[in-house]
Amino acid sequence: MSSSDESRGESSKENIVPGGTSASGTPGVPVPGSPGAPGATGELSQELREHLRARRRAGDGWVETPKGRFWGLFGAAGLLLHDPDRGVLLQHRVSWSAHGGTWGIPGGAIDAGETPLTGAIRECHEEAGVPQLDGSDIRIIHTHVIDMEGWSYTTVVARTLAHLEEYINDIESVELRWVPLSEVTEYPLHPGFAAAWPKLRGVLEG
Repeated sequence: MSSSDESRGESSKENIVPGGTSASGTPGVPVPGSPGAPGATGELSQELREHLRARRRAGDGWVETPKGRFWGLFGAAGLLLHDPDRGVLLQHRVSWSAHGGTWGIPGGAIDAGETPLTGAIRECHEEAGVPQLDGSDIRIIHTHVIDMEGWSYTTVVARTLAHLEEYINDIESVELRWVPLSEVTEYPLHPGFAAAWPKLRGVLEG
């Protein structure tokens, strides 16, 4: 689950995350739940809130740091999957999520006992049905970490070793799509992912 419950939170600072989840990160964009924030809570029905609450994991929750308030008690992570023939796997975020309507990568809060790597793989598997939970069908080529003094976001970059058949596996995705590297910036990207994309693309093309 990519931390939809956080859209109920409040913060005195304005932040975005570097990866594609709905946690907060670098300054510039309102935190979910603050006035004017994209994907604020107005569209969440009580039934949906109860559904999301039932799916909460040990890592779900806010962390206060000197640089702001961030989602994920143990940090957060996302998986950037690259298929050389198709491009990178992007997730179109549902409208009621933080920065709803934008495109990013599957990800969310790291769970208790997980590493950023295992957390990123689990989150992607939960949201997109891929990769295998043991990571046997991908090869890790890079990790990109943003440290926010007490909280961090890790983007795990991986290349596919087989033709992965993704599918929408939870309620937080409108669409999943493989996008060629040259076309990624043509999409309305999650602001954190947009900020990180130039460096991530350099890794993939390096």
